[in-house]
Amino acid sequence: MTARISLALILHNHQPVGNFGWVIARNHELAYEPLVAALERHPGVRVALHYSGPLLEWYAAEEPAFLARLGRLVARDQVELLGGGYFEPVLAALPVGDRLAQLRRLSDALLDQFGRRPSGAWLAERVWEPDVPSTLAEAGYRWTVLDDAHLREATVPEDQLWGVYSTDDQARRIDLFATGKGLRYRIPFGEVDDVLRYLREHATEDGSRLGTMGDDGEKFGAWPTTWAHCWGEGRWMERFFEALEAEAAWLHTTTPSSWLAEHAPLARVYVPGGSYAEMGEWALEPDAAEAYRETLRSDLAAGRPEPRWMHGASWRNFQHRYREVNDLHKQMLRTSAKVGALEPGPLRDRAADQLQRGQGNDPYWHGLFGGLYLSHLRTAALGHLIAAEDLADAEARRLGRPTDGAVVRDLDLDGRPEVLLLEPGQIVGLKPDEGAGIGAWDVRAVRHPLTAVLRRRPEAYHRHLREIEELPPGEEPTGVVSPHERLVARQAGLGRILTYDAYERRSALVRLLPPGTTARTVATGAYDGPDDFVAGPFEVTRLGRGRVEARRRGEYGSTRGAQPVEVTKVVTADRRRRRPGLGVTVTVRPLEGRLDATLCLEWSLNLSGGGGNPAAFYEPAPGRHVRFDGAGGLRKATGLRFGNRDVGLVVTARAEPAATVAWASIDTVSLSEAGAERMHQGSCLVFAWALHLAAGTSQTVHLTMEAVTDRDRDAV
Repeated sequence: MTARISLALILHNHQPVGNFGWVIARNHELAYEPLVAALERHPGVRVALHYSGPLLEWYAAEEPAFLARLGRLVARDQVELLGGGYFEPVLAALPVGDRLAQLRRLSDALLDQFGRRPSGAWLAERVWEPDVPSTLAEAGYRWTVLDDAHLREATVPEDQLWGVYSTDDQARRIDLFATGKGLRYRIPFGEVDDVLRYLREHATEDGSRLGTMGDDGEKFGAWPTTWAHCWGEGRWMERFFEALEAEAAWLHTTTPSSWLAEHAPLARVYVPGGSYAEMGEWALEPDAAEAYRETLRSDLAAGRPEPRWMHGASWRNFQHRYREVNDLHKQMLRTSAKVGALEPGPLRDRAADQLQRGQGNDPYWHGLFGGLYLSHLRTAALGHLIAAEDLADAEARRLGRPTDGAVVRDLDLDGRPEVLLLEPGQIVGLKPDEGAGIGAWDVRAVRHPLTAVLRRRPEAYHRHLREIEELPPGEEPTGVVSPHERLVARQAGLGRILTYDAYERRSALVRLLPPGTTARTVATGAYDGPDDFVAGPFEVTRLGRGRVEARRRGEYGSTRGAQPVEVTKVVTADRRRRRPGLGVTVTVRPLEGRLDATLCLEWSLNLSGGGGNPAAFYEPAPGRHVRFDGAGGLRKATGLRFGNRDVGLVVTARAEPAATVAWASIDTVSLSEAGAERMHQGSCLVFAWALHLAAGTSQTVHLTMEAVTDRDRDAV
């Protein structure tokens, strides 16, 4: 009797909220459309496909004919569609109510569009926690797709990974398919004959085994070099589909639900929290990630058994690695609570839609794909959360239960309180324990996070990038391989521009530096001497509506040794909706002796100005605009304008007394599937004053920023 085996191909197609339309169109042209065309040519090949909500919305608006073609494949049972969270959130990161809302929304959308409600759910980034089954089951799903690494950690033996398992939580049960690394790395990066050989080696006479390959659809044409390999001259997918049809006597393609209709789960398992192996590595700190990778490679090469139980950090560790991820997550939770408190109705539906769009997973982590480092995705997610919270706060005001004012609370859940100034036109968040810096300045009318700028940090791949740049010409990695297995530099000289920030990228940070230190030195990050006030703890001394006062008694490091100095910072936020004003007043008082120093106020600003975006600008002189992602400065200026016309926001800064001003782009070197590249994160804007203070005297400087908006998006 001929040995037989079944194969379930599950391809996941997703485009994040806030992605550029041309990027989505390119992925459609290179990967999504060729696959559907191939399935139309090969009716004997059955697959399961997942399309996230943002991608379905794009198709409905831009390529509705594609949805009709997909619908015909569904109708003839060649394609099974998966559901999941509509905006592709990591379910484990959401409150249960939001999990259910996301899951049901995509299920309802697929029923409306294709006439069938999905049985299976794609689990974003395969991030699993033990309470996920009850949520999936309550939302109407019967199965999901994990990684074979999940089953290994659940003690499933290697020779029993070819099948489906059952798990449960809170008396609710679902089935688990596990995408196998052996198939995932061969399809499409191995030879077609090698894929067939690998499957034949695991076939059995009773045909009871199922191989599952679940992975990103973008790697079939949209990843670098893969279009020529998959659809062009390499014709890999065409040859693969031809082989699947030719070998149908022993190799049967099926869909997950079809398999479950005829086969019971092999056993019950309980899977610990985790994701795929690479995600666990990415969630580690750089040094730990390097050690993990080298240990894993060494053990695999030596054939040791330990790799079966090796895993990196939890996905949640990204909230530890990156302050910006944690702030985004906690802002989402705060917004979710406010939206959840709204009465059912159209307003709540609008707010919930904005909240859900801000929950998409992409800016909440970083690994092979840019995610967090892609400023436009973080800005989009934060913009939707700002919109949702704005709707909820406006309704609270209408009902006479306003949430405006000053709030002192442990917002980021680190055990130390933050201050939040909530006003109709803006939200300002300060971290007293770290320089009393402004971590959030959200302009409500245009839904823009003006100070959301990413800190420059070491990443594990930075060292490898330097090594690659030192290779002689012609020795760079080539060929068609998975991006997991190679690192390329998309631009020359990236290793030379790597720089790291010694503190978090907040705004209105006080810098007390040696005399003669220039604003340009600070803006470019060239100053690396002692600086006690930029990230040291301030004590909140007064708090009122739209006003917080904080004080620090610290030390100024000078050539005469450490000198005690008191710095008082007052931050005010006014109540205007369309022209919100933010004020910062700083008073410096030496507690002993004479003080000669440079006082700087440092801002990190996000105006989506990367790539020389002509809409984003600084205006050093009336009517003269220069690119926001460039560098420049002014001598003894009392004012400066900057903004983004597309956002509908122009900020006028006024300094008293006049200050020396400088600005410079904040750039990171980060990784994507296409390779390492330079990315603009924001602009560092510095105002500097020379201080010459006798003992017992003080000096006060004022900086006001008025954010003028040309639209109110809530009124649209």
